Amino acid sequence: MLRRVGRKVLVLERDSVVGGLAKTSARGAFRFDLGGHRFFTKDRRIEAFVRDLLGSELLTVRRRSKIYLNAKYFDYPLRPVNALCGVGVWTASKILIDYAMEHLKRRVREPQCVSLEDWVVSRFGGAIFRLFFQGYSEKIWGIDCRRISMEWVEQRIQGLSLGTALAHALFRSGGRGVATLAEEFLYPPMGIGQIAERMREEIERGGRVLTETTVTRLTHSSGRVEGVTAVEGGHPREFEAEEFISSIPLTSLVRMLDPKAPEDVLDAASRLRYRDLVIVAVMVDRERVTDQTWMYTPDRRVPFSRIHEPTNWSARMAPAGQTLLVTEHFCFRGDETWKARDEELSGITIAHLERLGFIRLPEVIDSVVVRVPKAYPLFEVGYRAHYDRICAYLNQFGNLQTTGRSGTFAYLNMDHAIASGIDAGERILTRTAGGREASREDLALTGMNA
Repeated sequence: MLRRVGRKVLVLERDSVVGGLAKTSARGAFRFDLGGHRFFTKDRRIEAFVRDLLGSELLTVRRRSKIYLNAKYFDYPLRPVNALCGVGVWTASKILIDYAMEHLKRRVREPQCVSLEDWVVSRFGGAIFRLFFQGYSEKIWGIDCRRISMEWVEQRIQGLSLGTALAHALFRSGGRGVATLAEEFLYPPMGIGQIAERMREEIERGGRVLTETTVTRLTHSSGRVEGVTAVEGGHPREFEAEEFISSIPLTSLVRMLDPKAPEDVLDAASRLRYRDLVIVAVMVDRERVTDQTWMYTPDRRVPFSRIHEPTNWSARMAPAGQTLLVTEHFCFRGDETWKARDEELSGITIAHLERLGFIRLPEVIDSVVVRVPKAYPLFEVGYRAHYDRICAYLNQFGNLQTTGRSGTFAYLNMDHAIASGIDAGERILTRTAGGREASREDLALTGMNA
């Protein structure tokens, strides 16, 4: 946007490619995202923006996703008939009774919800929480569900209740407007990273994008950021700009400020955490392994939490007649999963995929491991006070804006992340409209791994 209206734009990217968590990696002729990233939006402005970038190249993919639990497959989003039939008469009765009791309680008094457990139990009942939500959520976040803030689940399952899911399952009408129940999405043929790559091409028609450039310091004075220090090719460089947009993880950004942030702000930053991610992609000498876009594995005995098969999104993600499975291992940097050798992680993943019946060992062609630091903001109960303290301080800088999932410490879907960048550009144009022409660049600072 800024480049299209004639503003000078410079992007500093820590990685060797653009896109952050929404990049596409390659291993020979195989391509994969860092977990399946669909593009779905109800915002016509954002859809038009992406269609303008990729035009007729975009594919429309039908969503097919299941939960693999106790050697059975359950539809996801949950379809009550499928779920109830799959768990047996006794458990199904318990689910329905618990749901009815919670529904009656809500009619008498709205429950006070603080945690993920509070929120799910109050809407679905305790039985379905323990069966379908608890194990998976605790595998993803690495903490007890009573410590996960309800704000996370509110963002991810907006407007959904068992009644909504039931109406959707029976009548295909109750889920209208609920993103969780969306049955189709858009996808670029060469992976979700095509969106960021096309943005890069647009910027470089008049601006600059420097990859493998790590921001280490932001200098500021009198409520304005004046410049940044970044390391490029092992050498420090200084950059000055009029406006700054950052998608650097919020807690890292605070620690880069010079003069340094107040102690209470630094303390707040030390109390916010991110969840890290290890991707293990396994290449298979078979045309397809599944017909699914995602599969969720709540079982704690299985090391990965989710699987996706990129060729079910686009056939061009692998050579003809071959496919790959991409597994997501959630962890904290420095734990056993994060520190494990690539060969060990691949071996464990392949062994579990074989045990679960997805692949046979002789079919495996290759595997690759990708570590993704600070992939997801962790919404622990009480995080909001620390978040607000940081934002109150950063808001004092008139020419600094944060965007994206990591930069805003918000669980943004892809369309919302794109919108946050567009909105930042619009705010700059609005604030500087009628003013002097910028003599220096507008500087975008990006870096998932900061």
